[in-house]
Amino acid sequence: MYLTPSVRRLIELALEEDIGRGDLTSFAVLYSASQAVAEVVVKQDAVVAGLPVVDAVFQAVDPNIRFTPKVFDGERVLGRTCVGHVQGPAQTLLAAERTALNFLARLSGIATLTAHAVAQLAGTSTKLLDTRKTTPGWRWLEKYAVRVGGAMNHRFGLDDMVLIKDNHIAVAGGIREAVARARQSVPLSTRVEVEVDTLEQLEEALTCDVDLILLDNMDCATLAEAVRITNGRVPLEASGNLTPQRLRDVALTGVNYVSMGALTHSAVSVDVGLDIAVNPRV
Repeated sequence: MYLTPSVRRLIELALEEDIGRGDLTSFAVLYSASQAVAEVVVKQDAVVAGLPVVDAVFQAVDPNIRFTPKVFDGERVLGRTCVGHVQGPAQTLLAAERTALNFLARLSGIATLTAHAVAQLAGTSTKLLDTRKTTPGWRWLEKYAVRVGGAMNHRFGLDDMVLIKDNHIAVAGGIREAVARARQSVPLSTRVEVEVDTLEQLEEALTCDVDLILLDNMDCATLAEAVRITNGRVPLEASGNLTPQRLRDVALTGVNYVSMGALTHSAVSVDVGLDIAVNPRV
């Protein structure tokens, strides 16, 4: 896992937020020479994601802390599994504890929910995508956790591709006008996707030079009809109000992709903890 400069800045901000001017408790209660050995434990069944970030957090607080993962990101673990050992100066180890665990809990929650959603698509050819409905500042990490969980990333930002949505269409004056302007403005290699809300809009979009069509908030019967009308001419993406329970029915309509914002905006953090294995001198 490559930690981008934005992720390292996020770690710095998280530590600044939590530690502030210093960990009053650890530095008041523990001797500076005290050493600690601890286990990072995932307390429930989960797909693990974020171990390299845990390491980076400890290193950012104190390079003398050593984190040794015992599993890999993407592994499924049962509750009460030790996923890593950490050892080093007790004061700084405990100062970094909460921030490290927060990253692990959040990212493992996304990976776990994603893996559950991907399982609903077993036996179909439909691929699961995420969206830009991410926590501000966390996008790179949250989309990484989606990949760890077995799904694919949609665009990372507005500069990745053209996605003409309903508001663009309304201002531009129609689908044909919006697509034509996009094709005139972006390089030939840029992918262009257009969102449609109705089968009539789908028919119009199929006459345009688009690489992908997003079918927004359609029920399964309408999605199936959209697949029939399109007849493989353009890949179709279904989106809007998708839950893991509904994914399989949507996939069985024959759409190529389903995108689900809930993977990132509604994932519940996994229960994780840090348990001291050797009590430091206090």
